[in-house]
Amino acid sequence: MEIIKFRPLLKQVLWGGNKIIPFKQLDQHLEQVGESWEISGLKGNESIVADGLYKGMQLNDLVSRLKDKLMGKDNYERFGNEFPLLIKFIDAHAQLSIQVHPNDDQARAKGLDRGKTEMWYVMKSDEGARLMSGFRKALTPEEYQEKVENDTITDALAEYEVKEGDVFYLPAGRIHSIGTGCFLAEIQQTSNTTYRIYDFKRRDKDGNYRELHTKEAADCIDFSVESDYRIQYAPRRNEGVQLVACPYFTTSVYDLTEPMVLDYSELDSFVILMGLSGMGTITDDEGNESPFQAGETILLPATATSVKVAGEIKFLEVYV
Repeated sequence: MEIIKFRPLLKQVLWGGNKIIPFKQLDQHLEQVGESWEISGLKGNESIVADGLYKGMQLNDLVSRLKDKLMGKDNYERFGNEFPLLIKFIDAHAQLSIQVHPNDDQARAKGLDRGKTEMWYVMKSDEGARLMSGFRKALTPEEYQEKVENDTITDALAEYEVKEGDVFYLPAGRIHSIGTGCFLAEIQQTSNTTYRIYDFKRRDKDGNYRELHTKEAADCIDFSVESDYRIQYAPRRNEGVQLVACPYFTTSVYDLTEPMVLDYSELDSFVILMGLSGMGTITDDEGNESPFQAGETILLPATATSVKVAGEIKFLEVYV
């Protein structure tokens, strides 16, 4: 088994910016790249292995071939041949719509495969960049409808000026929006189901208002209010700091200035490493070695019992 890297799927969108191409050190000249899909098993948008023994294979074909050796026994029984996570970098040059995602039961009731729970890790964003997550005051469904119709829904949302290292957990049902200037890593269930609630009366490239899903959103919004929607954690050097643990993924951050061995001998899952800053090397227990730097995303198969990370590098670790 090898350390696996994929070709990024770059998404050019009206709200996209110019941070992703230089961050990933790509020799490409594209404008308005809003997303880099780093690892995706979403049908029609499957990642392709970049090099090595499995070069050119689509991710779900790789899962079908390697099964529990790649996924882990329990994960393969649970998810079958579809990779369960969608991993992205997102650069918002303009405000994204206010939106919400259904949970698994709500999605399946509408004939969809699954809902979408996700999280954000904020990277080096523009000064003053802001995002919205959750309600700052209680609303009834009727009040929500009125605020959408009279263009005041943003008044009811919790808004945050963000800095590098901020983390937000977005369980299905939590209303949210990424603001202008935000640059972040996103980890989510493999799903592209989004209910758009409000789009600031903007028009698309053809001059049309984008479709809204106010009724569908109302059926799955969590109207509860929390005092702070950020994840509180204490950053530490040279050890893992867990950020989010939920039924769909567990994510930790590492900020290394010295070599460290990550022990996966008791873990029955693939592991994803997302480079946030710096550079180094990864060496697994079979002696496979790979460079690893900011902007790169690596997939370690479930058969890897340990990896050594050397160099000065900060990264996210994700597994199911």
